[in-house]
Amino acid sequence: MTLKDLERELLALNSHEKAQIIQLLVRSLSNVWQGIEKTPGVCGGDARIANTRIPVWSLVNYRRLGASDLQILQDFPQLNAEDLVNVWAYADNHQEEIDAAIKRNEDNDETE
Repeated sequence: MTLKDLERELLALNSHEKAQIIQLLVRSLSNVWQGIEKTPGVCGGDARIANTRIPVWSLVNYRRLGASDLQILQDFPQLNAEDLVNVWAYADNHQEEIDAAIKRNEDNDETE
């Protein structure tokens, strides 16, 4: 998709959708994601659900392995649906980061 294509698509959105896009862009540019934290020394500095030690990459990987949101919520009772919405939004916008974290952790498992 070219920038011109994207511009055409954005202009076709309704006001509410445009507001959502603006919020997404602001979060992306400021690197502030609701409910997601990065703290050096906690979970290897990887993005994680705020106030937990549950890294985003681990939930993304679990989902890729076939777990549904319901299964994830059952297996992680300290999480709620809003946490998962935040995780999926962050992951969608940081795919390379998440893929690298999954690979790094798979490589660690193989060497242990």
